[in-house]
Amino acid sequence: MAIDWISLTTDYGLADGFVAACRGVIAQKAPRAQVIDVSHAVPPQDVRRGATVLAQVAPYLPPAVHVAVVDPGVGSGRRALVVVAEEGLLVGPDNGLLLPAADALGGVHAAYELVAEEFRLPAVSHTFHGRDIFAPAAAYLTLGVEPADFGPQIELETLVQLAEPNVVVASQRLISDVLTVDHFGNIQLAAQVRDMIATGLLLPGASVQVQIGMHTIDATIGRTFDDVEPGEALVYVDSAGHVAIAVNQGFASSMLMLSQRSAVAEIRR
Repeated sequence: MAIDWISLTTDYGLADGFVAACRGVIAQKAPRAQVIDVSHAVPPQDVRRGATVLAQVAPYLPPAVHVAVVDPGVGSGRRALVVVAEEGLLVGPDNGLLLPAADALGGVHAAYELVAEEFRLPAVSHTFHGRDIFAPAAAYLTLGVEPADFGPQIELETLVQLAEPNVVVASQRLISDVLTVDHFGNIQLAAQVRDMIATGLLLPGASVQVQIGMHTIDATIGRTFDDVEPGEALVYVDSAGHVAIAVNQGFASSMLMLSQRSAVAEIRR
């Protein structure tokens, strides 16, 4: 069955022509396909960030082929995949990037390796599989080519999985890996609302301390940014159901000097 939509999630940025090249390949092979750009601002090589962004957005998109390219292993022996989920198809590298979104789309039913040369560009570079392998595969999938036509079926237990983020829940204390930092400097944690409830900290108006690395700030438990004064910090549950840290009209990431890709946050009374 033909699919009308393709989504794109990459770490390519917009300063170069990488995204345009992928969109151009899609337009040539499937000119009627409509493309939704999820994000091209995933930090370079940050597979977890790309996986998180796509997983949180995909359920709100129309039925689509979701192309995700955050691919530090491009040109190596890592496999190229099409993953069949309950509510969509996902195309990209076998590095854990696709599976959280597949789970968000109802779970993985099957996976196939993208090896059929007729569904690639004639010349495949070692460093731009987004253009040469993934974009053409997505285009052909929208035209009704079956996932099984691209190559052999893969045993699901052999798919690369991202390590589960760490969350530690204690009385009046929560320790959690950082998942993402958005454009507004809001820090999203792996911890979810159920974790915050279990700590006993989820009391609107309560004062807490937030520490990341060597930096500690005072914050208030709230529901909206306006629950604190401009420049003050807030701990809240975000639109994806995760615990998050924000500064009203400011940047929590700057206040906590968050610059490293992997970080751990502690919230305590």
